[in-house]
Parts: sequence; C-alpha cells; structure tokens
Amino acid sequence: MILYGTKRCIQFLGALGLMLGAPMTVSGAEPAAGPPAPDLQTQAETAVRHLAPDKRRVFTAVYENDLIGSGNDEYYTSGVRLGYLEIGAEFPEFAHDLDDMIPTFSINDTSSLVYSIGQNIYTPQDITLAEQVEGDRPWAGYLYASVGMITFTDDHTDELELSLGVVGPAALGEQVQKAIHSHVTDSPTPRGWKNQIKNEPAVTLGWQRAWPSYFSSDAGLVSIALSPYAGATIGNVYDFVNGGISLRIAPGSEKWQDTPMRVRPGIPGTGFFEIPQDRWSWYVFGGIEGRAVARNIFLDGNTFRDSYSVDKKHLVGDANLGFALTYDQIRLSYTLVYRTKEFETQENDTVFGAMSLGYRF
Repeated sequence: MILYGTKRCIQFLGALGLMLGAPMTVSGAEPAAGPPAPDLQTQAETAVRHLAPDKRRVFTAVYENDLIGSGNDEYYTSGVRLGYLEIGAEFPEFAHDLDDMIPTFSINDTSSLVYSIGQNIYTPQDITLAEQVEGDRPWAGYLYASVGMITFTDDHTDELELSLGVVGPAALGEQVQKAIHSHVTDSPTPRGWKNQIKNEPAVTLGWQRAWPSYFSSDAGLVSIALSPYAGATIGNVYDFVNGGISLRIAPGSEKWQDTPMRVRPGIPGTGFFEIPQDRWSWYVFGGIEGRAVARNIFLDGNTFRDSYSVDKKHLVGDANLGFALTYDQIRLSYTLVYRTKEFETQENDTVFGAMSLGYRF
C-alpha cells in the first residue's frame, strides 16, 4: 500500500536480487526487445530464498528539505520518514484476501512488508509573516504511519500501501519547525502557524505497478536498467494517478540495488541495497514522473470544514538525480529533486534535497 503517494515504484526486486533488471540483459550496444523472460518470478523467488536470514531487513531514515536543495525555506519545506523493510515476510490473513482481489498479484516468496512513520511540513514562501498571504500556499503539517506490501509476479512488481494519520495542529508541524529553526539551523522564526489547516484524520490508499526488468544492459563493468511504472492513490489527503520511469546505473557486481526510500509523493524506491563484496560500492539513479492530481489537501484545504486554500495545478511533474555510497551494511544517499509548480499563483518551481541512511541487517 504505497504511502500517500503511490510514488514508490517498486523496483523492489532489487531487494530481491532481481529488482532492476536481469532478464533483459544486453551485452553490447544492441538494446533488448520483447517481454521479459517468463521465468523471472522464479528467479526472484530463488534469490530471496538465498538471502541470509540475518540480512533480510533494511531500516532507512529519510530527511528531505529545501535547504539542502535550493537553499530556500518555502513550500514543501521538510519531510522525515523512518522505514522498515522485511523481505519474504509472513503476511496476515487479510493480505491473502487482497491477493485474490487484485489481478496478476500473488503473495509468494518475494513478497515483503514495509512499515513507515513520518512527518511532512508545508509553508508559504515567506515564513516570517504572521498573516496568511492571499495566493500563497497554506501552512500545514502531516503526521502519519503506514503499512505496505510489495510482491513480484510474472514480469512486474506490485505495491499496496495504507497510510493513516492526521493533518493540522495535531501533526506537530509548528513545534518541530520552530524547534529546528531555533536550536539547529538558526533560521528565521516561522510566525504564521496560527493560519494552518485545521485538524483532520488522514487516510490514503495507494497502488503502484513497476516493470523493473523492462530494459537492462551490462556494459563492461557497469549495469544500466530502466523501469517504467504507473499507479493511483485515493483518500482525503491525495487523489491522483501517476506514471514515470526510473533509471539506475551500478557496478555489475552489485547491480541488484534499488533507489533510496523517499517521502511520498516522490519517485519510488524501497531502499534495498546489496552488501558489497569489496566493502565499498556506489550507485547512480534518476527518474521522471507525471501526476494528474484531483485532490491535494495541502493546497485544497480541509475536506470536511472551511479552511484557506489555493487553486492547485492538476498536472505536476517531478525529476530527480542522485547517488549512493555503500560501506558494508550501511548506505548513504543524496537525491536532488525538481518539482513543477503545484498551484496557480506559485512563483517558483520547487527544488529540494533528500538524504537517506540505510542499514541492512
């Protein structure tokens, strides 16, 4: 159940040792064509069974902030997410019921569970103004917990994620931002939190499908893969459909890596990585995504009561580029994200950075 954004295109096969690509491997310049090999799921299940029992879990801490991207403090100003991925996990009974309802979806040896908690903070362009500026985005905080399942079937991966949380003062956006600005960054004091979106329960259900081995090529010592994906998210926080493509470049000896986990909505990734044979390794990734947005509570305002809002744009695009360095069971990554304007009166596109630290155990 993909967090509130179905953003996470699950190249999760990387995590399975297959995530991004084996069956359509090409040696040389000729690109592979045609559908993936029919035994891809079998390869994935075999890869999972061979993972050591004490190396099937990944803990990831993610921090996103415009100050480590554009250097500004506006719009989407901060996102924090803690995630726990368990590969080949035991699934509860209700998950098997979902298995029967979703076409070409099956719980098998590749199926994994993801648990997350996180907080997002959104502010207008000038945080030093005490009053809400007409035409600028609302102040908002979002606190949530989510549970999701990821599985590989035939030539694709599916991800389902349910997120429950709260929007408004109960999300503690004001307290967190003021504390960080006062004690960590020495930034200006945000003065307009009295204008924030009011308290409201937040529920989001998302689905996303990716084709992680749509194309892959082994060029010398480097492996390259492209993975298209599509999804949809519904709920009182977000309603949108999305689609995009992810790229990864990695050493051939550690090519079954996945992109870092991100705060949603964002270009997907589970955060799985291989433990390098030579202790050190690297990984380069990127992608583009488009979203058709019917609802965004952080722009449209509260669902069940009146609150300040702005006219959102129904088409939003993301592009990102990043790299990761791995040492033994630890991986550190940085992603630079460009996001097109999300509302009609927005002055600037959004640029922010994402740092993540993963530990596999």
